[in-house]
Amino acid sequence: MSEDSLILYEEEIKQIEKIISKLLKGAEAKCGLLVDKDGHLITRQGFTHSLDTTALAALLAGSFASTKEIAKLVGEPEFSVLFHQGKKDHIHMSLVGERSILVVIFDDRTTIGMVRLCAKEAATDLTKIFEQIKENSKASAQPSISGEFADGAQDKLDDIFQD
Repeated sequence: MSEDSLILYEEEIKQIEKIISKLLKGAEAKCGLLVDKDGHLITRQGFTHSLDTTALAALLAGSFASTKEIAKLVGEPEFSVLFHQGKKDHIHMSLVGERSILVVIFDDRTTIGMVRLCAKEAATDLTKIFEQIKENSKASAQPSISGEFADGAQDKLDDIFQD
């Protein structure tokens, strides 16, 4: 497992989905996705039944990756927010933490300003969840060898290497 990967359990997914649902309601958006930078869909909320969310997640991550290279060409480390405007539907993408992209699909019932505001609030809440997950995974990765076992193992190793 890579150092920057996160394992999400059902409880964390439910928290994430609650935040995205609140975002959709506040921004009056159609749907929201949380995608990792590798293009894997983490979760989705809203009206996604007519979308191929798996393909969309991969393409959105690719869009972010190509835009990162464009940013480097103009002297920026990365663009943290992207916006695609269509005739009737629009897509707002923003980085959340180091590994995730929050995607909001909306139409003309709302404004880009409202979407940006709600997405920024959601990103703050999602970052807190990711930080907590990271802390929990570090704590569980710490060796929990009892003193007696460790002492016995050390004695055996000393015996092996002293011969």
